[in-house]
Amino acid sequence: MARAKNATESVTRAKSVFMGRSIARLRGPRLIKPGLGGVKKTSSPSGEIRVSLTLRDEPPTLFYAMRPVVQISLDLTDIDEALATATMARRAGVDWLEAGTPLILAEGLHGVRALSGRFIDVPIGADLKTMDGGYLEAEMMAAAGATHVVVMAQAHEETIKCVVKAGRDHGVKVMGDNLGCPDMVAAARMLEDLGCDFIVHHIGYDERRGIAASGRRMPSPLDQLRAVVAAVSIPVQAVGGLTLEQAVRTPEYGAPLVVIGAPLAVDADAFRTADGNLEDTLRLICQRVHDYGDVPVGKSKS
Repeated sequence: MARAKNATESVTRAKSVFMGRSIARLRGPRLIKPGLGGVKKTSSPSGEIRVSLTLRDEPPTLFYAMRPVVQISLDLTDIDEALATATMARRAGVDWLEAGTPLILAEGLHGVRALSGRFIDVPIGADLKTMDGGYLEAEMMAAAGATHVVVMAQAHEETIKCVVKAGRDHGVKVMGDNLGCPDMVAAARMLEDLGCDFIVHHIGYDERRGIAASGRRMPSPLDQLRAVVAAVSIPVQAVGGLTLEQAVRTPEYGAPLVVIGAPLAVDADAFRTADGNLEDTLRLICQRVHDYGDVPVGKSKS
């Protein structure tokens, strides 16, 4: 799939767009009529800011604003523990839930189905890390109630296309993961070109640990996060070895999807509460992220 050639095609792919040159002053639903045209802004439950702008004198530049989202990755192996953690996370203000890879390995579709059945109208990601059989895997996760599925950039191009087609056919969003790619920026751009809705900029667990064990500096998603964000017109999340303090700062890099792993490691983080209460820690994280304000996504973000 080629990169969108015009605003109409991009609106269809991105679903929520803002065509214009500056969104810094947009706050709350209202109609603005600047000299070049009009802007109408509304919010969606998922945190996206839908904005349309009609320009009279020049072609539009595509970008939009997105309210930062806190996603908890339920990297647990017991469904009861995952449900209890998800319930606590929702009380604390977490926006999206993710059936992490360990949960899917342990519980399969039952884990996704249990989450979607308990948390109606809450976005549910299924981190299956699809490498082959793309259409069937995405279709099965959608049937179990997932709203987002993950395909790897290292998969064959045809697999990525199959996952994207399944996403369109079954109404789920596709997250493209660039873990392990030699050129992570180029991989992110390729995933967008093939139709993915989000980018997961990901440094793997084994990669981080192995490099550190050899005496070299452990890589971080923050190393190339700004370059990945600048290369694509879709929302980005950064995953892999971030401290809580680093994770909540990713909107400053232009990445509005903040991922917190569970179980959480809060040993040396600024967000550890006085009594070590996990729910209070998550509440502080959500407040910090949500208070950041809208994050520009897409081309001409500044």
